[in-house]
Amino acid sequence: MKINIRNESPQDYKVVEEIAREAFWNLYFPGCHEHFVIHKMREHEDFIKELSFVIEVEDNVVGGIYYTHSKVVSEDNKEYKTVSFGPVFISPEYHRKGLGRKLITHSIQVAKEKEYRAIITLGYPYHYEPYGFIGGKKYNISMPDKKFYKGLLVLPLYEGALDDMSGYVSFSDVLEVDDDEVNEFDKSFPPKEKKFQESQIEFEKAASMLDE
Repeated sequence: MKINIRNESPQDYKVVEEIAREAFWNLYFPGCHEHFVIHKMREHEDFIKELSFVIEVEDNVVGGIYYTHSKVVSEDNKEYKTVSFGPVFISPEYHRKGLGRKLITHSIQVAKEKEYRAIITLGYPYHYEPYGFIGGKKYNISMPDKKFYKGLLVLPLYEGALDDMSGYVSFSDVLEVDDDEVNEFDKSFPPKEKKFQESQIEFEKAASMLDE
């Protein structure tokens, strides 16, 4: 299997959005937003093109990872620059082949080379702990509500990167979209049925789990 990881180019845009839509449809809630978030992200000031990659198998794009600027804001309103990834996805037909792992590992390595301070993401701890991510509580980094959640995951990219800092994470506003915008954008894709599935309950539980 010939695998290649590279930065996204404009001819990938539509196919990447289609794959993201397939990968996330009904996963966290009925329908999905991720394909629209990617679409918006590329023009946004927080988008980090040099850290955003697609992965190809036999010259066909089968997944992607997207990074944006984020920050940690301290009690006294000091800001520390960080980066965040998401969405990250692989086409469902290529799941469980280690492609997601290759994509994430590659992007972390580039982020280290570019001397970014730390990566902060939201997700299931068991997905990201193998890469060295740890719950934000260890670094005294909370969500904006000042609570520590198990799904807020942090990876310092060099020794001492997070020493002497604490606060809440502020993610890019490009990740926030409203349903009307998404529904309008979704009309440019083949119709798909929005429905409930078990993974949505798991996600609800995980998203609210405090790190106590």
